[in-house]
Amino acid sequence: MGQAWENLLPKDLFLGFAKIMIQRLLILCFTFLLSLNASAQYSDSTQYFFGYAFTGSINKTDDGTAHLLNNAVKLGMKKKSVSMNFNNAYVFGKQNGQLTNDDISSAFDINLYKTFPHFNYWGLANFNKSFSLKINQQWLAGLGVAYSIIDKKNAYLNLSDGVLVDHSDLVLEDGTADKYETLRNSFRFNYNFVIKEKIVFNGSNFIQNSLSNKNDFNIKTTNRLGLKFNKWLNLNAQVDYNRVNRNNRENLLLSYGLSFERYC
Repeated sequence: MGQAWENLLPKDLFLGFAKIMIQRLLILCFTFLLSLNASAQYSDSTQYFFGYAFTGSINKTDDGTAHLLNNAVKLGMKKKSVSMNFNNAYVFGKQNGQLTNDDISSAFDINLYKTFPHFNYWGLANFNKSFSLKINQQWLAGLGVAYSIIDKKNAYLNLSDGVLVDHSDLVLEDGTADKYETLRNSFRFNYNFVIKEKIVFNGSNFIQNSLSNKNDFNIKTTNRLGLKFNKWLNLNAQVDYNRVNRNNRENLLLSYGLSFERYC
């Protein structure tokens, strides 16, 4: 049970399967991007989204200074039958002049709403690089399904599950490099609640277990509490928690700041 996936299957077969999944997902993403402008010209229901969030924290005492900057940009498109999202985040932090965070995450996802109400298929491609988690690079790609238990304008609760191909380059606790491939189950709990058009509570929470090693799992959570000044400007408090159990690294980030959201 503790063996790596590549030891359970011939390595060529594993890598071939991984490459096929990634190639098919990238082809699907590229096809939708090419058809985006053409389809938008013939549909009044196409909606575009731009979001930017700037949060951070500063702590200065006689003993030293710590600061954290957390930037996030989101681009999105949604129609009745399909939606796309491109999310990018960058976290930079120092404490007493020493680097603590230099973390990048970029993800592109497609959601297809073609079957049952409140149900959709999804595809995901994700890249991560993190100084704090000792991730030199991590590439994830996969497919899955999702169901919205609550699906209203001001109340949204969604559960999703799928399989990802993970190709990663980490640094272990003893400082050695760890390059590996594995398949992961990816479970996500996603929600958004708006109270009286003023208070916003939302979040996205993942747990990604390796299918070949029960001790190899990733946790990634982002949860926000926001106060809406108007339709496009919010004041936010945000908590991020990340853990990579393979190298026993984790971080917890608390930040606050402004976010800008615009639909067109």
